[in-house]
Amino acid sequence: MLDRKLIEELIAERIAELDNGLYVVDLRISPTNVIHVELDKLKGGVSVHDCVSVSRNIEHNLDREQADFELHVSSAGLDKPIRHINQFAKNVGRSFKVQPQTEEAFEGELVKMADENLVFKVRTQKRDEVKKKKIWVEEIIELPYNQIKEAKIVISFK
Repeated sequence: MLDRKLIEELIAERIAELDNGLYVVDLRISPTNVIHVELDKLKGGVSVHDCVSVSRNIEHNLDREQADFELHVSSAGLDKPIRHINQFAKNVGRSFKVQPQTEEAFEGELVKMADENLVFKVRTQKRDEVKKKKIWVEEIIELPYNQIKEAKIVISFK
């Protein structure tokens, strides 16, 4: 079995050398020694150079004679749920589909982050009984980061 702590140190070492806002979103090591590393950046996207650099630092410092392994280093995809608070900070102004821990799911625009709290603007259509038509109603929902069960960016092609 591979040493998770060693792999984390190798990743951190290369990220510090690159010094470009890179951070680890997810690190998984399977029982069969398949290593999955997902990276993201505070600003902009993760480049192929970033992935190759982190991958090489891991690969060159692990001994395949001691334990054979398979290594996958990639950027965090848009289709995957958000798993790190920095991913929210990077995507302020975008729409999210959010499933809170205890409340009903909603879709809304992330308007700001206040410490560990996320502030969403949700627009819903409700029927105005006086005018007998539907109107748009805006609501602000503030949620602590640790109260979010799952959140995904809504991809729009408009």
